[in-house]
Amino acid sequence: MNELVILSLARESMIVALKISAPALAAALIVGLVLSMLQAITQISEMTLTFVPKLLGMLAVMLLTGPFVGGELVDFGRRTFAMLAEYRDIADAARF
Repeated sequence: MNELVILSLARESMIVALKISAPALAAALIVGLVLSMLQAITQISEMTLTFVPKLLGMLAVMLLTGPFVGGELVDFGRRTFAMLAEYRDIADAARF
């Protein structure tokens, strides 16, 4: 494999990783900010208070975005295997 193919695959895999992780991370960020403001207003300084709401928020977002995440992963897998098959065909043709 040449460097361009490897860099292209690495770049695309990083983009897919960002796409599939962004909704859950955004949910955790928003829930964390809301709970932090609530704790600041009420002056409750309990560190374990934020764990369960963040977990529930992330779970709800993951359930809602499950089809999107699955579709992205399937599309990425198909593109990757198609690219590898194409590269293999080119490499086989170059041998003859």
